Amino acid sequence: MSTLCALISVYQHSDPHELNQALTSLVNQTRPADSIIIVEDGPLTNALEQVLNQHIADNPTSRRIRLATNQGLGAALRAGLQHIDTEFVARLDTDDIAAPHRFETQLALFETRPELDVVGSAVAEFTDQPGDSTTIRALPETHDGIARYMKINNPINHPSVMMRVRAVKQAGGYRDVHFMEDYDLFARMLAGGSRFHNIAEALTYLRVSDAQFARRTSKGMWRSEKTMQTNLVRYGIISKPRAVANFIIRSTYRLLPQQVLKKAYGILFHKK
Repeated sequence: MSTLCALISVYQHSDPHELNQALTSLVNQTRPADSIIIVEDGPLTNALEQVLNQHIADNPTSRRIRLATNQGLGAALRAGLQHIDTEFVARLDTDDIAAPHRFETQLALFETRPELDVVGSAVAEFTDQPGDSTTIRALPETHDGIARYMKINNPINHPSVMMRVRAVKQAGGYRDVHFMEDYDLFARMLAGGSRFHNIAEALTYLRVSDAQFARRTSKGMWRSEKTMQTNLVRYGIISKPRAVANFIIRSTYRLLPQQVLKKAYGILFHKK
């Protein structure tokens, strides 16, 4: 039987209630992970500590990895990955929720299609509770479609992904490309020969907020965009002229007023 570890990272600004929801969704899987690695990215609040203490007491197979200072998501996930020796790793963010049958569905696909290294899925967006919205964020399903989409945007919903640990480590694991740690990893995996697939069914509930759209236009995003386009060229995914075009297109998108940005986001990503 395949072995699976769930990987989640928490930091001081994580919401305790949302963290508890995320962890509960991992525990209540129809095919639970064999272990859960929780990376504490720097000191946490007392409320977050209480949630984690109770979770560990109820779930002794879970493990806390503590980082002395806040280092960012890429560094936190890299630290967590060092402690994972299962065949597969599944990601979830602290503000999202995994559907009960998510792990069972993804592992079944890996079983029938052993050539795959990365399996994501569509995600169902919500604001307060799963089901309070009907919007589905869907991305290309086939490997060829994902490879084409990689040239312009991240083709995998990161909180939905399950990956072969061997393939992740062979690609170099997570690196510190702020806001785009996942996109950078997937690009390196594609360049290294990994095979991808997205399940059409929404297997993760993705929390959306105005703060998330604000981050898309933050100053740090411009620097990360430049780094990401440079990396895509270095990995052989795109040419230098395409990188320049990508930077212009993606930067112009982020300059849109927030309400217009939301509408554009819906047109580009929401499943009809």
